[in-house]
Amino acid sequence: MFDQEARLERLLDRHRDAMVVEPVPGRRTLVRRDQILVSGQDAGTAQDLVRRWCDARRDEPGATRLLLRPSAKVDVCELSAQLSGGGRHRTLSVSPNHLVHGQPMWWSGPADRPRPAAPLPAPAAACARRDVTVAVLDTGLAPHPWWEDAAWFREQRDEVAEVLDADLDLELDAQAGHGTFIAGVVLRHAPTTALRALRVIGGDGVGDELAVVRALTWLAGWGRADVVNISLGCHTFDDRPSPVLARAVAALGRRTVVVACAGNTASERPFWPAAMKPVIGVAALDGDDRAWFSNYGWWVDACAPGVDVASTHVWFDGPRPPSGDGDPDRFEGYATWSGTSFAAPAVTGRIAGLAATEGLDAPSAADRVLDPAHGVTLPDLGVIISS
Repeated sequence: MFDQEARLERLLDRHRDAMVVEPVPGRRTLVRRDQILVSGQDAGTAQDLVRRWCDARRDEPGATRLLLRPSAKVDVCELSAQLSGGGRHRTLSVSPNHLVHGQPMWWSGPADRPRPAAPLPAPAAACARRDVTVAVLDTGLAPHPWWEDAAWFREQRDEVAEVLDADLDLELDAQAGHGTFIAGVVLRHAPTTALRALRVIGGDGVGDELAVVRALTWLAGWGRADVVNISLGCHTFDDRPSPVLARAVAALGRRTVVVACAGNTASERPFWPAAMKPVIGVAALDGDDRAWFSNYGWWVDACAPGVDVASTHVWFDGPRPPSGDGDPDRFEGYATWSGTSFAAPAVTGRIAGLAATEGLDAPSAADRVLDPAHGVTLPDLGVIISS
């Protein structure tokens, strides 16, 4: 376990435009300073309303980013609430640009690092009745024997490469390999699946809402993703779903299933996008019980093993010397790791695998996998998905 306040300080030092907000005591989140996001059709109206503070407008895929003058010292959370109508019924789709975090590591949750593991046998390909594609929004994807010869990997290899040591401190970044690990979990359950990686967070596990919206908008235009895995997220300043992110999820359409991790803050506070109605939120199990770090609540749909999960990882040799138990920072393509990040792709893989072997569309496969009539459910954790 790492000192979380010290970790938060390092995060803020690395992301100088980030700031902590706490509209309600004890309910903190992180946002980009002096930025608000607006869904396209509302951008002009929002810009007119903030003209006195607006420094620049950036039209991005899926959202417009309004940059406010730092000297104006605008509270972006208060401004977003005012622009959206201030009540329970929003009139404009406006949100601060929340920072999102990969799970396992989050500055107010458990700090768990991967541990080197012995090689795992590649999953045996099953007979598939149709092709299925899973999009993974994460840190990217490193070459690995499980997929380095696959056509789907060769098409995207360079653009989604994992960044292993961005700060050049000779150590593996805290969440470098996160996307590669998740890819392996998906393929263990759905070995014939083609993956489409999109890099939305860095090796430190941090990104922002705008990057996720961009990726979802690209996927909506691409139109080939059956299932989207999002093993990251955030709490929002008002504990309500960001309308900008919600519109990007909705734009994927009814033929695409979205699965997201429930987060690792050991609370029932909604974690987004997992808590959105169209999204399957996944908590983590430790044996037959909730993993101590896993979020839970009415908004969680399913749970799967999330402690000491074994999967694919990167190749990296850090500066620590070998000990009696081996070399603690020498990774040779495999690792064990804990977090709701790794419970989510188990559900993603089960849906994708069933869709492929039974020739089902993704929503029908998801209905089968999550059907409580044919499984066991736990209060505030949803349907149990076994490994």
